[in-house]
Amino acid sequence: MSEAVQPLLEVQNLSKHFGAVRALSDFSMQIRPGEVVALAGDNGAGKTTLIKAISGVYKPTAGEIRLKGEPVSFSTPQEARDKGIETIYQDLALADNLTIGGNIFLGREPMRRILGVLPVLDRPKMAQAARETMALLDFHVSRMEAPVSNFSGGQRQAVAIGRAVYWNAQILIMDEPTAALGVPEQRKVISLIHQLKAQGRGVIFISHNLQDIFAVSDRIVVLRRGVTAGERKISETTHDEVVKLMVGG
Repeated sequence: MSEAVQPLLEVQNLSKHFGAVRALSDFSMQIRPGEVVALAGDNGAGKTTLIKAISGVYKPTAGEIRLKGEPVSFSTPQEARDKGIETIYQDLALADNLTIGGNIFLGREPMRRILGVLPVLDRPKMAQAARETMALLDFHVSRMEAPVSNFSGGQRQAVAIGRAVYWNAQILIMDEPTAALGVPEQRKVISLIHQLKAQGRGVIFISHNLQDIFAVSDRIVVLRRGVTAGERKISETTHDEVVKLMVGG
């Protein structure tokens, strides 16, 4: 990918301290359109602190975040979402009793008026959005009106990604998206991420599964004790080298 393409996201010298604990120190990274950057590191390496700083959960102690070249500062995750940064956590935050459309519009439901007076949920619009979004991800479920509790792990992951896509997320932060899934379901999620890449979105992919990281990522950034232990192009590194960076070998 051309170095001249303006990054979607730049993190420059970001630090986050909790009292005397330096959870993240002087961290920098870039993500360009259509690029998947993996974040790897043991528990306590600083991955969660980093994504919470990018997504508006934590205010950084120092450093800068830029979106398409413009400095940004978020006080809440909603502010980050409004600017096109969506975080999909491992627990997905889906409402099990609702349909795909219900989950896409959760908290932002479209309304229409009956007889010009009575406001009711615009269910046809929700169903149409669900169909179009799932088609965009090349993900087809036959039961659009079924509650998502009926769906498999991979299908649920697709609904969470679909919600982000519908609201036009340009950067998707995916926290362990293949954890607790069987191999066929993992492949579905990897396929979904390839779709996001093809649409020119940027993805931060956090995983302990090196096989998945190598299957989907362009670059990998390894964190250790809050600092960058190394950054490699996937095409120019090996599993062994990444593990050595993680453990400090």
